[in-house]
Amino acid sequence: MPTNFYMLFVTALIPMFVGAIYYSDALLGKSWKATNGFTDEFLAKGNMPLILGVSYIFSLFITLNLYGMVIHQMHIFQVMLPPGGAEWSAELKTQYHSLMSQFGENYRSFGHGAFHGVILALLFVMPLIGINSLFERRGWKYILIHGGYWLITLVLMGGVLCSTLEFDLVPK
Repeated sequence: MPTNFYMLFVTALIPMFVGAIYYSDALLGKSWKATNGFTDEFLAKGNMPLILGVSYIFSLFITLNLYGMVIHQMHIFQVMLPPGGAEWSAELKTQYHSLMSQFGENYRSFGHGAFHGVILALLFVMPLIGINSLFERRGWKYILIHGGYWLITLVLMGGVLCSTLEFDLVPK
């Protein structure tokens, strides 16, 4: 768990803010509504506190999964973790801290996290949206609208997580 774990909760807000702007009528909201056959009256009937609350919980799930992808130092910790919950030996702690002092700051930038966001959006999220959309007989416009939202969102989430999370996983 990161020492500044509150950043996980902050990062989980990104999909909400991006969605509020992206799906507004000023940007793609009109196209999104037209593609889905939604009217303002239909959308007004939704239970927004429930929708936003559950969406935030799902965003937390994405955040918790994403930080393990964008911060490669987590893999060092996972590989060196003693099996079966055993205590860290002094030698293992020394090796871990030596590796982290050498490589702990590698690939820890907004740009690197954003890069992973692009990869995740294009190679994982877009195919998921695309497959569902094809079977639901949705058009490419629908796929591109939602794919664009997730591309922007995951770029920002990955960038923020990679550049802000701090870890002190193994005591010296």
